[in-house]
Amino acid sequence: MKKYLITGLLIWIPLAITLWVLELIVSTMDQSLLLLPPRYQPEVVLGYKIPGLGALLTVIVVFVTGVLASNILGQRLLMFWENVLGRIPVVKTIYNGVKQVSDTLFAPGGQAFRKALLVQYPREGSWTLAFLTGQPGGDVANHLRGEYVSVYVPTTPNPTSGFFLMMPRADVIELDMSVDDALKYVISMGVVPPEPPASKTRS
Repeated sequence: MKKYLITGLLIWIPLAITLWVLELIVSTMDQSLLLLPPRYQPEVVLGYKIPGLGALLTVIVVFVTGVLASNILGQRLLMFWENVLGRIPVVKTIYNGVKQVSDTLFAPGGQAFRKALLVQYPREGSWTLAFLTGQPGGDVANHLRGEYVSVYVPTTPNPTSGFFLMMPRADVIELDMSVDDALKYVISMGVVPPEPPASKTRS
C-alpha cells in the first residue's frame, strides 16, 4: 500500500504544482483587466467572468508594445519616456537598475548565465554549482590582482536568489554541461543529475 501511495504521489505532485504555478501566472496576468474603465470590464459587459482573458490582454499589450518599439517613431517615444523617468530622483534609480538587469537577462542573444561552473563555496572543500556572468569592471577591477571572473551562486530550490562573487579564474572549473541542465540540477537539489556528455551525443 505504501508503494502505491508513493507512486501516486510521484504522478500527482508534479502535475498539481504545474497547475498551481500556471493558475498563479494566469490569475496575476488577469489583474491587467483592472486597467480598463469599470463599465468596459468583461464581467460587466458579458455578465460573467472569463478566466484567462486578462492574460490574453497582457500578451497582446506586450506584443503591440514590442512592435511599436521596433520602429523609429516607437524608439523616439521610448527615449522620451526614459528621459522623463530619468528626471525623477527615486524613480530614476529604481528604473535604471531594473532596466539594466532585464536587458541583460532577456535581451535576444543575451548571455546572462554564460557557462556552468564548479566552485568551492561557502568554504574550501565544499563544492557547488555556479554560473559565469562576466568579469569584474569599473574601479572594482583596479583592486583585484590577477584574472578574476564574476560568478553567481544560486540557492536551491529557488535559483532566483543567490550570491554574487568575484573569484580567481584559477579557482573555478568550467563544466561540460548546459546552463539549463545545471539549473535543473540546482532546482532538484541534486536529485536529478545531468546526463553525461557522452550519453547526450548518442541521443
